[in-house]
Amino acid sequence: QVQLVESGGGLVQVGGSLSLSCEASGRAFSSYVMGWFRQTPGKEREFVGAINQDGGRTSYADPVKGRFTVSRDNAKNTVYLQMNSLKPDDTAVYYCAASTSRIVFATASRYDYWGQGTQVTVSS
Repeated sequence: QVQLVESGGGLVQVGGSLSLSCEASGRAFSSYVMGWFRQTPGKEREFVGAINQDGGRTSYADPVKGRFTVSRDNAKNTVYLQMNSLKPDDTAVYYCAASTSRIVFATASRYDYWGQGTQVTVSS
């Protein structure tokens, strides 16, 4: 089992940048596909991006392509989400998640462990 703790959320102006971190405790972090999702009130959790076990493959949702970057440092048991050119529509609670799958999925149900979430608010 793995526990996930996100950090780095906050308030940022339109066009600004923010970096989220998700530190994992427990065993075998490097064996998990790691994903980032976001959710706003009344909506389903939405895929943002994900990275495979060795960091060599990433996948992004269309709304964030070219603006967000997922990376990981297996030595630090940490996955990151760098968010640039932020828009008001990026306002949400952001969650990191871990999947025991060997394949990178964009579906929340394929992820086995979740963090508690961190609020990101983009103000105009």
